[in-house]
Amino acid sequence: MRRRASLVLLAFAVFFAALAPLLRWYAYPRLAKIPPSEYQTAVMEASPATLLDYGTMKPRTVPKVSIVQTLRGNVPAAKEVGKATGRDVVVWDTLSYVAGPDGKMVSKIPERYVFDAHSQDPVHAGGEHVDGDAVRRDGIEYKWPFLTEKRDYRYFDAQTRTSAPIHYKGTRNFRGLEVYYFEQTIPWTKVPLPKTMPVDGVTPETVRKAGTTRWYSTKRMFWVEPTTGAPVNGQEIHKEELRGGTLLGDRDRVTVFSGHVKMREDYIRHTVDMVKSQRQLVLLLTAYLPWGFLILGLALLALALLLEARGRAARPPSAPSAPAALSVAGRSV
Repeated sequence: MRRRASLVLLAFAVFFAALAPLLRWYAYPRLAKIPPSEYQTAVMEASPATLLDYGTMKPRTVPKVSIVQTLRGNVPAAKEVGKATGRDVVVWDTLSYVAGPDGKMVSKIPERYVFDAHSQDPVHAGGEHVDGDAVRRDGIEYKWPFLTEKRDYRYFDAQTRTSAPIHYKGTRNFRGLEVYYFEQTIPWTKVPLPKTMPVDGVTPETVRKAGTTRWYSTKRMFWVEPTTGAPVNGQEIHKEELRGGTLLGDRDRVTVFSGHVKMREDYIRHTVDMVKSQRQLVLLLTAYLPWGFLILGLALLALALLLEARGRAARPPSAPSAPAALSVAGRSV
């Protein structure tokens, strides 16, 4: 019975030891992915801020500017792109809506971001765009990969329609989470005018005809939880200007918007709570189950060897065989 039990334990030990690396290196890359129906809203504020009054074409200080960022997963588009590419694809339709202190629209920029559900690498299909302009993203946007590394990444900037390095600046503690802190600085760059302007009668075409151009610079900061790759906090020191042309009169440049944009406190708390729960699911596949199964397999192996050793020690020694009888002339001697 002991021998049979030790063989059963040995079989289970081999099973769990083999299952451990399969979970980490086979199941995890296939199971950990962004759901195609994701929906998120975040509100960021700059208090105070400088904002251009298009009526007088003069900048003024306002108590607050709000940026509402909505992210909606487009499931039908994801299925269509997935069939065409043979990959698990997520399509995010996003909208960044900037409102002044009176709630009126300052600007709104829609985007479509198409990426691989597992790796977060961009997928160049499905009509990716920024404010209606077709783009070809290089690098990440909005979210870092699962198991984020301590290194620089390429991050897409929607204003310039280009990607640039976002630099890893160290590990920090944020609201009880260990996070990686990243920074990206975009120097003053000429950027397209928004398709939708905040004043009736003023269009990108009228501004361009006046010889006026839009320029932009920002310092972007993210606190990223590395297991999920989700930013739990984000800030920008954001600046926009109009430069040159007859629209500004005798001025070379005028501030359109300037402010230190920060995520609103209630959205920070909500994001941290959500990431803490999702983090456990990723750790289940990458650490808890693989290591648990490996330790269980080793324990079962040790128990199987112990039972086998005890079984051999308790087994009585075999009795010596009786010598064969000699036969002489048909008689036994």
